[in-house]
Amino acid sequence: MKDVVTYLTFDGNCRQAMEFYAKCLDAELYLLPFSKAPADLPNIAADAVNDRIMHSTLSKGRRLLMASDTLRGTPLQSGNNFSVFLYCESLEETERLFAALSEDGQVTMPLQDTFWNAHFGTLTDQFGIQWALNFELPKQG
Repeated sequence: MKDVVTYLTFDGNCRQAMEFYAKCLDAELYLLPFSKAPADLPNIAADAVNDRIMHSTLSKGRRLLMASDTLRGTPLQSGNNFSVFLYCESLEETERLFAALSEDGQVTMPLQDTFWNAHFGTLTDQFGIQWALNFELPKQG
């Protein structure tokens, strides 16, 4: 495994929270609003209009935190506002860890290749902890 990062989820105030954390931690902030995401992604039109954040990264040398806003209509509750994000070293490791962690749990997004050039999936394990697994695919030349 390359890295483990905490991923926070907000309900419309991700930008403000991550700007605050960037200031406190003297870290570099990257923000991707839904309005800059590919237009063919399902269920994001309302979120793009309101400029909610699809993904953000706070780093200082290494990744410190990642975060996003929920999709409009997705309730945010204490306990579902964070996940453990695993950066995997290989496709095989990603698939093995995903299968192991999802045992007696619930897959929320099956492993699949994504527009950000990664093999990615999400699940909630049998203890209610949310996990996201990401393997960066080799660049197409």
